[in-house]
Amino acid sequence: MSFEKLLILHCSPTLASIKTANLFSFHYEKDEDLDECLNYWNYQMQAKGICLAIMRNRNKKALIYVYRESELERILENDSIRMFLNKYGYEGLDLGSSIERLRGRLMEQEDFPHEIGVFLGYPLEDVVGFIHNEGKNFLLSGLWKVYGNLEETRKTFGRLKKCTDVYMRMWNNGKSIQQLTVAA
Repeated sequence: MSFEKLLILHCSPTLASIKTANLFSFHYEKDEDLDECLNYWNYQMQAKGICLAIMRNRNKKALIYVYRESELERILENDSIRMFLNKYGYEGLDLGSSIERLRGRLMEQEDFPHEIGVFLGYPLEDVVGFIHNEGKNFLLSGLWKVYGNLEETRKTFGRLKKCTDVYMRMWNNGKSIQQLTVAA
């Protein structure tokens, strides 16, 4: 699947500025192709406030993190989130250093470190609930496992799905990602 189609399929809510970040896996043939692709899309998205980063790269499969820089900075400045992340070694880190710390944790382990939910814009209550319940006892399982604020999260899931459906339809009808992406 093309990088562009993966961006639309997995990152439409971030492109539309209704979600902080998304992740997706990209299979590639040559390292140069991956570098060229990321450089191109970072250049295209820079004016819109979106950054793309390789978070893990194994066996020609890269985990791509697509995020709204200003929104992620706002989240990481929240006192409750800072206290939570401090437990995982993010103490006193700026945005770039926090992303590097997350990248390091992703490289260290096969599974996702659970704090990644914060970096994807999930409610802290759900991230903490997932950790404390070891992924069990959730109220709803959708784009993430929900441990609190069930009705609001159901609405959020609906908005995110609708966004992806609309963006896929518009992209299939000829709109470019640049045209579909909301500026910061």
